Amino acid sequence: MNALVTIKKVIGPALVLAVLTGCSGGSGEDVQQNPPPPADGGETGIVYNGPSPSTDDVQNFRLNLWDNIARADRCGGCHVVGGQQPTFARADDINLAYSDANPLVDLAAPELSRLVTKVAEGHNCWRPEASVCATTMAGYIRDWATASGTESNQIILTAPVEREVGTSKSFPSDGGNFATTVYPLTSTYCANCHSEESATQQQPFIGSSDVDVAYQAARNKIDLDDPGNSRLVLRLRSEFHNCWDNCTANAQAMEDAIQAFSDNIPLTEVDPNLRVSRALGLPDGIVASSGGRVESNAIALYEFKTGSGSTAFDTSGVDPALDLNITGNVEWVGSWGIRINDGKAQGPTSASSKLHQLITSTGEFSIEAWVVPDNVSQDGPARIVTYSGGSDVRNFTLGQTLYDYNFLARSSESDANGMPMLSTPSNLEILQATLQHVVVNYDPIDGRSIYVNGELIAENTDQPGNLNDWDETFALAVGNEADNQQLWMGTMRLLAIHNRVLSADEITTNFDAGVGEKFFLMFGVSHYIDMPQAYIVFEVQQFDNYAYLFDKPFFISLDRDAQVPDGLVIQGLRIGLNGQEVAIGQSYANLNMPITADIYDASVGVPLSDLGAIIPLDRGPDDDQFFLSFDRIGGVEYVRPLEDTPDAPDPVPAGEQSDIGVRTFGEVNATLSSITGVPETNPIVADIYNNVRQQLPTVEDIDGFLASHQSGVMQLSVAYCTALTDSVALRSNLFPDFDFTVSYAEAFTGGTDRRDLIILPLMDGLLANDITIGASVVSLETQPLPVDMESELSALIDRMVPAPEVPNPSDPSHTVAAVIATCASALGSAVMLVQ
Repeated sequence: MNALVTIKKVIGPALVLAVLTGCSGGSGEDVQQNPPPPADGGETGIVYNGPSPSTDDVQNFRLNLWDNIARADRCGGCHVVGGQQPTFARADDINLAYSDANPLVDLAAPELSRLVTKVAEGHNCWRPEASVCATTMAGYIRDWATASGTESNQIILTAPVEREVGTSKSFPSDGGNFATTVYPLTSTYCANCHSEESATQQQPFIGSSDVDVAYQAARNKIDLDDPGNSRLVLRLRSEFHNCWDNCTANAQAMEDAIQAFSDNIPLTEVDPNLRVSRALGLPDGIVASSGGRVESNAIALYEFKTGSGSTAFDTSGVDPALDLNITGNVEWVGSWGIRINDGKAQGPTSASSKLHQLITSTGEFSIEAWVVPDNVSQDGPARIVTYSGGSDVRNFTLGQTLYDYNFLARSSESDANGMPMLSTPSNLEILQATLQHVVVNYDPIDGRSIYVNGELIAENTDQPGNLNDWDETFALAVGNEADNQQLWMGTMRLLAIHNRVLSADEITTNFDAGVGEKFFLMFGVSHYIDMPQAYIVFEVQQFDNYAYLFDKPFFISLDRDAQVPDGLVIQGLRIGLNGQEVAIGQSYANLNMPITADIYDASVGVPLSDLGAIIPLDRGPDDDQFFLSFDRIGGVEYVRPLEDTPDAPDPVPAGEQSDIGVRTFGEVNATLSSITGVPETNPIVADIYNNVRQQLPTVEDIDGFLASHQSGVMQLSVAYCTALTDSVALRSNLFPDFDFTVSYAEAFTGGTDRRDLIILPLMDGLLANDITIGASVVSLETQPLPVDMESELSALIDRMVPAPEVPNPSDPSHTVAAVIATCASALGSAVMLVQ
């Protein structure tokens, strides 16, 4: 007997397989939280004076769905008493509205609800895009399901269409063929907009002056099997997009160019000796990406599902919608997201004010993001997401400094810039240039915390104060500061702002739910195994514009009565794409998995590996065809030939290398301590060092030295020189003959000028003086001439003379200030830093 097998993401982190069952109702949760009110504080136009909800589920329907759709500008304009049937938005009796709504919703799979699919078709959509209305409506229904305790995201595994692995065409690795066929058209007629040199810089850069860049950008706009169906052709023929002459003729010219490009690409036939599964494409998969997240207090939510355009829509359902306007060099990425190269996405201050209202009303908040930083060399901090008015004033910011995530939050205990900030420990190098789930919490009782990939990484349990000083005129921005001075480069896959703190369990739930559009691909293998309806199933998603992620493979049969054959072993699993095994990313090549009856469960199958694999994208998610190959499966084997060992390449001559480098952060700290005699544990310097350590050089390569590094060096030098002059014992040791109790005039002018008593000891400590070798006095070639350095420091002292209007110019504090400045200038210079 066959049975449908389902995957259910229940409310919580678990992902389980089970036999298809009916939806559960339930009495709801013990503690019920109402959804946030409209942030504009105005009336929604809904007045309900009818009977009370008869059950908890009716109440959950009202709070989560009816309150949001019964407005006159949404469903309440038609689907009411005396209007169109069904009357699920009626205001006279919530129980009758509930009865009418039930046939239109699927609490187990909200995206399949008729209410969702109807607005997805454009029916009475109240947002600029029908897909945004659909996502928002699904969110309302999901919140209802969550409040009622209903299992959501039920996924039915059903047998896909059997398809043999066939011949196919794949894009060449280089753009030589493209350069002589399609590129002459795109470079001539598309470069004014679609190139990085253009003033408008519109993606994709199919007209780039670099043919390789143009080729990579154009690949997913080309259909190798049907050139006339290529996006490059349809934009001209059907949408009349920037035709350079006659649209029909231009579209035909583009189609002919793509046909010529395709004709030069040979067909790829699968190796007949390979043991291969049935073939599948992403469109053959079962959608796996919905539900499972905690979003009950999300007041701004960005899932980036639209995939194009200049707006990232807020789908939280909390009015006013805080949509983000995308400007500059920002591109949409596959599987939902935007990549920020040199631009940002920013909301208007009017809509951003809902963050101020709804967060200050609770006094707490969480920022949650799925991000892929481009690199680990960004600092500033670079602004991943910020609610601010400029580089020096903000309500909150999630940022990046090298390997650290930074959390700045303005409060009664911070300054207007949200300082001091909380950061992940630099020595742990938590931030990496890969997909990461980041959550920062602000709790007025438990303090601030940073979670990365579900784990608590940093926290400050001191009570951080209230948010009464927040400014409602600031704007929410992603990827840069409001004044465009702190660019962050990377990919934002999801952003949610909650006006309640996410608990550790909720953070784990959202991390386990993952991000992006996912599919279950079921590769048939029954032709090798004496087991009907046997499949190896992968969870697959488009990782970005260039790759797919294959993850969580498991073996299962849809026939629940089937028995596992004796001696079933799966070895050497590889992923194939468009007729050939992929050359890279084969994480399962060493798989050796015996499957026996005692480990196989008919309701859940058996997992094969906890590894993931990144596979390069070829023709695009609509056209790429995948298959699996095996070294051994069931009773068949493939004897894989040994790969030829490539000859060692000729050594590449090393380029010109610098003879000098810079001291790293630990070396800088130790050097300053050695010169001044101030211990590294001195409270003054220890606090400054901990604050600026991430601003100091991390590698000795002088090519990696940044302006921010010099700023950190100078701050630390001032701290050491201040601690030095504050200690009578330490300053007497370094400057034994200098009197710190006299005025500036007496110390540094006239016949009593004692500046050499400061300058020469500093130069000795820096090894900047001439040294004696044998009977000769010589200058070090790696240091400046001593006379030049002495002259520079002396000139600095002259510039430190107290101005006439300064009160009490004879006060010895001016002498101390001149010494600190001279000391910090010497210690913070290249003389100390370069080695």
